[in-house]
Amino acid sequence: MVSSADVVIIGGGIVGSSIAYQLTAAGCRDVLILERESHQGKGSTGKSMGGVRAQFSTAVNIQMSLYSIPFFQTFEEAMGHPAGYRGQGYLFVATNSRHLDYLRTNYERQVALGLKQVRLVTREEISNMVPQLRCDDVAGGSFCSTDGFVDPYSVMNGFTARAVSQGAQVARDTTVTAIELDGRGVSAVKTTQGTIATRTVVNAAGAWAAQVAKMAGLDLPVEPLRRMLVPTEPFDRIAQSAPMTVDMSTGFHFRPEGLGLLMAWNDPEEKPGFKTTFDRGFVEKILTHAVSRVPVLEEAEVNPSRAWAGLYEMTPDHHPILGLAPGIGGFYLANGFSGHGVMHSPATGKIVADLILKGSTDLIDAKLLDYARFAEDRQIEETAVL
Repeated sequence: MVSSADVVIIGGGIVGSSIAYQLTAAGCRDVLILERESHQGKGSTGKSMGGVRAQFSTAVNIQMSLYSIPFFQTFEEAMGHPAGYRGQGYLFVATNSRHLDYLRTNYERQVALGLKQVRLVTREEISNMVPQLRCDDVAGGSFCSTDGFVDPYSVMNGFTARAVSQGAQVARDTTVTAIELDGRGVSAVKTTQGTIATRTVVNAAGAWAAQVAKMAGLDLPVEPLRRMLVPTEPFDRIAQSAPMTVDMSTGFHFRPEGLGLLMAWNDPEEKPGFKTTFDRGFVEKILTHAVSRVPVLEEAEVNPSRAWAGLYEMTPDHHPILGLAPGIGGFYLANGFSGHGVMHSPATGKIVADLILKGSTDLIDAKLLDYARFAEDRQIEETAVL
């Protein structure tokens, strides 16, 4: 274990590794990633559905996607490591005029911000794109061809490998036990492997971010929330080229995965907490919604032992908290992505690296995502949350 570093990043998942990459790419070589597990990606990164999309309702999320998706598209060429990006699109399916109006408003905002590949689609177009959908009640929808999915674990490894080649170090099996402060702010990080002197710490601890923030005396409004994913066994009745398809009437969504499908649905009865066991009763719930919208899924086989659960890190307005913590010099936050950490990891790395090295960023209006927005009652609610 090194005794000092210019920047210490707590958390070696996809967000922490992206920040390390961007810092080292900008010339800040003395970067140390602290990972408490024996392998990176055992937290939320490795359990993610891997979706990437620009079809959001707020300008700042759209802007982060407009940076991140092209980054994923050229990831292998630029980083020498595959991202597994598949631009098969996201298809939002509306079944009433309220949802259709919502998609139209979002579409207009997305286009105004420069998203060229998004379009509104009719019931007939939706039926042609995914013929297996029940469309008798469909009013229309929206589709963006550059939305799609990536392999989060591979992206994380790519960020890490490039960061290390540029000077960063990774300490695994290393749990942070304390953050030391002095009159200037952060002075050191205590771990199970020793103490590291540093003036800059990044909290990239995912669902565990609030505990890390508490070590620096900060109350962070980030709560863990279980999300469960259910893969089917090999299933050839739906094309492997199908888009991520979202039924807005229930929130059920699915995409191709391997030789089958990966299904998701956010159970409104789920309560915040660190539960990461899969509830087998969830299978019946999700299949009820699945078969209702996609009747052919009645023929799909599901093995509950192959399903899994991971943790979202939720904020009150479903936007991340990025930037310097108020009153704690050198303590930076990259937390609360509310299910969008993987897809926005390239933008997050760039934004946080900019804020550390320059004090500002051109990518977004960083003030929109700062910690102070909650106390100052200027939250910006993201409603397109899956």
